[in-house]
Amino acid sequence: MTLSDTPARRTSVISLRAFPAQRELIGRACAASHKKMTDFILEASCREAEQVLCDRRHFILDEKTFSDFEKALETPLNENKAIRNLLLSKAPWEK
Repeated sequence: MTLSDTPARRTSVISLRAFPAQRELIGRACAASHKKMTDFILEASCREAEQVLCDRRHFILDEKTFSDFEKALETPLNENKAIRNLLLSKAPWEK
């Protein structure tokens, strides 16, 4: 989620409890990154949420989107000699 997707003012409340050691660790990281705790926690949480969602292997699409997805998968790639040569060459550590 980007800031452009959100209203100019935060309106939703997220409340949580932490162990003192967790609070201290997060506080030190906030100070080191020069960020307010709310900003730091929200950024870290959103980054992790995006990673979790990107790792999904099961997803649901409507019929039109699924058809478009299948078409993209079935479309052959264009021949690219540079990529072919790169894939056929040995890695530097194999030479």
